[in-house]
Amino acid sequence: MNRILPNCRMFSNSYNKYANVLPFFVDGKVVKGFGRGSKELGIPTANFSHEVVEKLPKELDCGIYYGFANVNSGPVYKAVLSIGWNPYYRNDKKSLETHILHNFGGDFYGANLKLVILGHIRPERDFFSVDELIREIKSDIKIAEERLDGNASSVYRTHPFFEQQKNEI
Repeated sequence: MNRILPNCRMFSNSYNKYANVLPFFVDGKVVKGFGRGSKELGIPTANFSHEVVEKLPKELDCGIYYGFANVNSGPVYKAVLSIGWNPYYRNDKKSLETHILHNFGGDFYGANLKLVILGHIRPERDFFSVDELIREIKSDIKIAEERLDGNASSVYRTHPFFEQQKNEI
């Protein structure tokens, strides 16, 4: 069972809610996180610095989003990402963690990560167990894959943003 956090607003039509903010482009270096994504959850994430997180639009509520990402100007892959406080782990700082739907075979700290955020999946939630958290993340991944296969989203896979030199948000 999960619960909605009081500091994250509920909404019925996320498309309309985020229409003036998305797509949103993020560009920055991958920093070391807590290592929980890979080690504890089996779902590795690439983390942006706190400075990048602070520059995100205030209109983006805490929650799970989807988009496309690339590392060091490489191929563009589907991605699912979390913006928020990771309530299960009781984080002190808001984070932006990106799970790229590709097996890189290792860490890439210090690499340049480009991300285009295209849509919202759900609000951030707390969970009663790590197994419940993993099940929800796997569900988020399926939803992201389905939405990113659509024609409206797929045009962003080849967006010129992914070819440009690094530009901080």
